[in-house]
Amino acid sequence: MDPTTDNAGNTGHRGDARASLEALRAEIAKAVVGQDPAVTGLVVALLCRGHVLLEGVPGVAKTLLVRALAAALELDTKRVQFTPDLMPSDVTGSLVYDARTAEFSFQPGPVFTNLLLADEINRTPPKTQSSLLEAMEERQVTVDGTPRPLPEPFLVAATQNPVEYEGTYPLPEAQLDRFLLKLTVPLPTRQDEIAVLTRHADGFNPRDLHAAGVRPVAGPAELDAARAAVAKTTVSPEITAYVVDICRATRESPSLTLGASPRGATALLSTARAWAWLTGRDYVIPDDVKALALPTLRHRVQLRPEAEMEGVTADSVITAILTHVPVPR
Repeated sequence: MDPTTDNAGNTGHRGDARASLEALRAEIAKAVVGQDPAVTGLVVALLCRGHVLLEGVPGVAKTLLVRALAAALELDTKRVQFTPDLMPSDVTGSLVYDARTAEFSFQPGPVFTNLLLADEINRTPPKTQSSLLEAMEERQVTVDGTPRPLPEPFLVAATQNPVEYEGTYPLPEAQLDRFLLKLTVPLPTRQDEIAVLTRHADGFNPRDLHAAGVRPVAGPAELDAARAAVAKTTVSPEITAYVVDICRATRESPSLTLGASPRGATALLSTARAWAWLTGRDYVIPDDVKALALPTLRHRVQLRPEAEMEGVTADSVITAILTHVPVPR
């Protein structure tokens, strides 16, 4: 994924919003080297009011990526380290007794923020994992029967390690489906890794983004304008049918026990619209759908055990489907 700059003729709020969000990549690059697809995915999720699951081995800057995004967008961010003993109230907040007033008052948890980094979400039991479900879907938290709205914008960026299974609790399909995108954060190339070490040798401190030169280049106003513009992006009936055909093909694949649900089709249409707008168009083309198919669908399908043993992956199945489903002209 590689968004380009604004097309000529797009002026006013719409062009300004696109230019501001495009500038995010350059700003985040001051702290994070070589993770442009992940940055773009996070921006797409913000435009679609969705959430992101970041998967990668430890040490590939997943946490730094989210912190840099929050700094460049001037948004509040909090981090929760998910552990086996973490309780739901540690995430959502709880009622605390005040001896002075002899009353209970609500103490908000870290979920009351704009960007919540749920670090290693698969290390906590399902009871605590599920504490995020209402927040992610309803954008509110209910404690003692009282619903409390979360700030806007609100995005959950959850991380998980793909190689460790000891002491982990895999996310159930219902919760995976709540994430708009699953982004893989790969190990850097040799040149990128040299650049990372060079920065550290020159005094770069990942805990001090201000010293690294990361400055706000956009904010809630630009994000609202961008969302309004994305909502006006035209989707033809042929593109809608193309999205449906791709998702139906996942349900019929012999390599899968679970295909993408209608929620997955809706998500793919939303992310394709956001991608089309980011690349400077006010209409969606088949290439937009193809560009977002893997990150939008890979966590919504489930491989058959025998296919997995043969080395088949969710990405390879979806890629094969994209080559076989007829593309609208």
